[in-house]
Amino acid sequence: MDRHDPRIITSNRDAWNDSARHHKGTEGWQRLLADVTGPRFSCLDETLSEVLLGVGVAGKEAVQLGCNNGRECLSLFGLGARHVVGVDQAHEFLEQARELTARSPHALELVEANVYALPVELHNRFDLALVTIGVLGWMPDIAGFFTQVAATLKVGGTLVIYETHPFLEMFEPEAAEPFALATSYFRREPFVQEQAIVYEGKAEGKSPASYWFVHTLGDIFGAAIAAGLQISHFKEYPHSNREELYDQYEDQVAQLPMSYTLMAVKA
Repeated sequence: MDRHDPRIITSNRDAWNDSARHHKGTEGWQRLLADVTGPRFSCLDETLSEVLLGVGVAGKEAVQLGCNNGRECLSLFGLGARHVVGVDQAHEFLEQARELTARSPHALELVEANVYALPVELHNRFDLALVTIGVLGWMPDIAGFFTQVAATLKVGGTLVIYETHPFLEMFEPEAAEPFALATSYFRREPFVQEQAIVYEGKAEGKSPASYWFVHTLGDIFGAAIAAGLQISHFKEYPHSNREELYDQYEDQVAQLPMSYTLMAVKA
C-alpha cells in the first residue's frame, strides 16, 4: 500500500481503538488511576523531565500530539503547565484519558482528530508541543506531520521530541539472533501487523492492520527544517524508552544509540 493512501491512517486508528481494551486490563492502568489523583503526578522519565524543565513548562500552554490515554499530558501539569491539550485520533484511548482526567485535579482538554487535519482552533496557539515514543513511527508522511506540528506553535514556540532511535529499527529483538541486522536503515515500506498493539506480551486474535514506518534522522531533520522549525537541541542516549524486549541492547561494549531528544523552535 502506498504510504500516502488515506486508508493507512484509518486502519491505524482502528488498530489503536482495538488496542485500548488490552491496556485497560493491566496492572499499570490500575496504578495510573490511583497515581493521577496527586497534583504533582508525573509518569515522565528522568531524561524527558530534564529536557522539559530546561525548556521551561511552568505557566505555558502545551499540546501533545498522539496523547494516547493522556498520562503524559497530565504529567505536564505536574511540571507547572498552565493549560494542556491532548490530541489523538483513537476515541477509545481518549475515553481512558477522560477517565484519568476525572480523577486528576487538573483540567486536561482533549481533542479527537487526525493529526494531518488538525482543527484551526489549534493553530498558532501553543508555547510547547510534545511528541513522545512511537508517534513518528505511525506517521506515513513525516514532512506533512511536521508541517502540522509547526502550525500548532506560536512564533518562538518549542517542539520537544523524545523518541526511539531509528538505528534500533534495524534489529528484531525476538529473532534467533537479535543482534544481527534484520532490516535496512533506509527501509521505505511499512511494517504491517494484524496482532493487537500491546506493550507487554502478545494478545490473542486478529486486530485491524497497523502500519509502522521507519524514518531516518535525515528524514526527521529535513522535515523539521522544511516546516520552518529551527533545531536547537539534539542528543542521543544509550537507553531504551520502548518495550522491555529492547532492554537487551543496553550496556553493550559496542553500544547502539537507542533513543534521542530533539528540540526545535518555530521561527
